[in-house]
Amino acid sequence: MPKQATGDGSLLGMNRLAVKAAVGFITLLVCFSLVARHFNVAIQPATGISVALLLAPYWAFGFGFDAWLRNHLRGKFVKAFAPLLLVVAYLVFALPGGQFQWGQCLGMAAVVLAVTLLLQHANSSSKAIPDWHDWLVLALLGIPVDLHFFDQAWPIAGLSGMAKLLFVDAGLYGYLVIRPISGVGFDFRVKRSDMRIGLREFLYFTPIAILLGFSLQFLHFHRTPGNPLAFAAGWLFTLFFVAMPEELFFRGLMLNMLERRAGANRALAITSLAFGLAHFNKRAAYFNWRYVILAAIAGVFYGRAWLARRRLIASSITHATVDTVWSIWLR
Repeated sequence: MPKQATGDGSLLGMNRLAVKAAVGFITLLVCFSLVARHFNVAIQPATGISVALLLAPYWAFGFGFDAWLRNHLRGKFVKAFAPLLLVVAYLVFALPGGQFQWGQCLGMAAVVLAVTLLLQHANSSSKAIPDWHDWLVLALLGIPVDLHFFDQAWPIAGLSGMAKLLFVDAGLYGYLVIRPISGVGFDFRVKRSDMRIGLREFLYFTPIAILLGFSLQFLHFHRTPGNPLAFAAGWLFTLFFVAMPEELFFRGLMLNMLERRAGANRALAITSLAFGLAHFNKRAAYFNWRYVILAAIAGVFYGRAWLARRRLIASSITHATVDTVWSIWLR
């Protein structure tokens, strides 16, 4: 009887969590539709469904969806090919409007499949030191995004990052389902400590950013009061489509795995430098060294936020707040 009661309680808890996740997801879609309207982005039905199909696993993984998948997906073949369903989101967008491109479709599918196959052959221990499979997976996930290989898959203003979201889903599936590693910290259930840590690191970084940014003529003050709605819309969009994906890659995966080999301090320095270099082609035709320097320093504070509790939402709050303040008042 006690075991039965425990099982029922656990099932009840899972059902409640699923309801919370579903309600939260519907709320999120409504918020993003309002954000799109605020930024004058026209969303057709097929486009909206496509975005929702990529947001759904992204959001669900933040509520423990990986545990359900590990329990229900059986066999290496099924586990390897299941994430190819992510490409359906591209088909839903591209086919109705006659924008389908074989190269974009096959390229994204190849990356997703390569990630799962590589991780099936990587070290299976969640505490193991990463091997060459992991570094190749990070390259497969990161390089196409940084060099904009698949930006034309969703050729609509404001939606060029959909391919990045698809790879985020693939990375989450790979490292939470295929080869689960401990300490990633991907969780959308925000705690007060996440806000406290995230905003604390933002405040620590701010004087350094302002002093160095204006000295390098990277920052330029805009005399605009802004408004709460614009800030909230920009912050929400940045959190989900910029901050959390980048924090997953650089902190939840890269820093997490490097720490096992080099220790926390060295791993923080290496990943911060890598984060800075990943911005070399942002807002410049060639090497934007000013952006690289500021981003590398910012990466230290983002890493500190993640290391404090091993929670990506904390570092993402720092990241999103920095980017939003910069885009409104200092770009």
